[in-house]
Amino acid sequence: MQEKEKFYITTPIYYPSDKLHIGHSYTTVAADALARYKRLRGYDVMFLTGTDEHGQKIQLKAEEKGVTPKEYVDYIVDGIKKLWKTMDISYDKFIRTTDDYHVKAVQKIFKKLYDNGDIYKSEYEGWYCTPCESFWTKTQLGDDNKCPDCGRECSLTKEESYFFKLSKYQDRLIKYIEEHDDFIKPVSRKNEMLNNFLRPGLEDIAVSRTTFNWGVPVTFDDKHVVYVWIDALSNYITALGYLSDDDSNFKKFWPANLHLVGKEIVRFHTIIWPAMLMALGLELPKQVYGHGWLLLQGGKMSKSKGNVVDPNILVNKYGVDAVRYFLLREVSFGADGVFSNEALITRINADLANDLGNLVSRTVAMIDKYFPEGIIDDREKGDFDDDLINMVSKLPQEVENLLDGYQFTNALSKIWDCISRTNKYIDETMPWVLAKDEKNRNRLAMVMYNLAEALRIISILIEPFMPNTPKKIWEQLGINENTAWDMSKTWGLYPTNRKVRKGDVIFPRIDIQKELGNEVKQQEKEIPTITIDEFSKIELKLAKIIKAEKVEGADKLLKLRLKVGDQEKQVVSGIAKYYEPENLIGRKVVFVSNLKPAKLRGIESQGMILAASDGKDLGLVTVDKDLEDGTRIS
Repeated sequence: MQEKEKFYITTPIYYPSDKLHIGHSYTTVAADALARYKRLRGYDVMFLTGTDEHGQKIQLKAEEKGVTPKEYVDYIVDGIKKLWKTMDISYDKFIRTTDDYHVKAVQKIFKKLYDNGDIYKSEYEGWYCTPCESFWTKTQLGDDNKCPDCGRECSLTKEESYFFKLSKYQDRLIKYIEEHDDFIKPVSRKNEMLNNFLRPGLEDIAVSRTTFNWGVPVTFDDKHVVYVWIDALSNYITALGYLSDDDSNFKKFWPANLHLVGKEIVRFHTIIWPAMLMALGLELPKQVYGHGWLLLQGGKMSKSKGNVVDPNILVNKYGVDAVRYFLLREVSFGADGVFSNEALITRINADLANDLGNLVSRTVAMIDKYFPEGIIDDREKGDFDDDLINMVSKLPQEVENLLDGYQFTNALSKIWDCISRTNKYIDETMPWVLAKDEKNRNRLAMVMYNLAEALRIISILIEPFMPNTPKKIWEQLGINENTAWDMSKTWGLYPTNRKVRKGDVIFPRIDIQKELGNEVKQQEKEIPTITIDEFSKIELKLAKIIKAEKVEGADKLLKLRLKVGDQEKQVVSGIAKYYEPENLIGRKVVFVSNLKPAKLRGIESQGMILAASDGKDLGLVTVDKDLEDGTRIS
């Protein structure tokens, strides 16, 4: 029997100074989707997450609460595990840096590095931020001595420390990163590491502390505890049994296929961690992927700032699959995205209720009405069949290619294109008209079969993202077989003569006005009035679209070339979900011609075209007569 291919994926281990927020869930849901996908493909998966529990900040928090540091982190970690259960996170192992096996392995790693001459004792003096557990140079702080990350006061610290010879590995790291294109992704992070940190020169880093004692004790110097770098980063190998009596998992799964981290800790995972591994004589992970942040309107979420969104509340209100879908669909992986309740509800209504949920409800209701004993075998082909079948049949390979490159947003976009096409197929074939004449029964059977089969394939492909929804669809379609991942690659496996079972609406539509209440009303009240003079400053012109193409890596954006009289202008517009590029050529649109140019995804947009949207659909604004492009609108 052929041995399964291995896939080892990790999240950062989270710092349990307080409850986790939706930004942490974003990382972990992405890792979970990949782990589920790889398992469905037949891989032997190890999915690791956990908590980084030592440090001065934890010790101070515990003192404030009047408990021991271990009692404090036990309470927080219990909440984190409950959150991951709520979010349907299918981790294979949860590591805590207070676990005995990890503590013992870290002590051995520290001693090994010391014995090899990669750790030495010296004295450290620098500016330290306790909430962030970070050292900063005076230049990084500026004149106010405030932490660049959290904005709090830093204190000048001087203490004896052990140092890791990070500078020793500078040239070797540069060479490795330059020769291994896939080691750091996206490419922008790779360039940042090389140009901002490695090429300017590395300094040795402090890896022990003496001013607090909540940490892993250094075995050969009881004044010191191991500082975060060696303690926390080592979890990726100690969890596998490195330097323990049973290192079978280490031999089986290392090197990791993917360390998934937020962009703010890419430096630690692509410079300090690889240097440590080089010093230990171990292979480097195959890839470190630094994704963007999930932001609020006011900026980055931060426990220390207190501006966080509790994922437990969102799941209780909207369901876990809806929240997971939003996290993976809304933000292009690698880029920053903005979270708001309004954006979440709009996604649920448009994509889940209107598109997928409506498709399931319509399909099951029609099959139940027209073929209550199941779809018959005698079926007749007709118009529109091949177009639907070809599109859905290509989908599994397209999704695999995108997920292998961690392109969650684009994979879901492809799936939802097929959902939209299947909904359109209903409108094209008009089953309710076919049902009026018995002579059309065989044709009606084919239409119903194609709908059920498209849903079967689509439901399999959404399983990594939304693990609960496929089972609900299969139950309504009356199937519990032919739902394995590879079964999505063959058209025609939906069993005939199978009774469907009408069920509850999978994703009920949410009344956004009622749900957001005063928040929406307040926004409406705050829209300011303007004078006619202010309005006259806006220059609107009629423009003709002469070229349109998708923006690579951005599922929402199209790049348009406009003819505006005797000029040509370039516009980047977020209408890709609603229009195919080729269908826009020749259209005349309303163009804001004196808007200050801006860059979107590095592409200059020299104005804006106008559109109307109700949250479900979008239409471009135009005029009702065939006027020349360049005509001024007033």
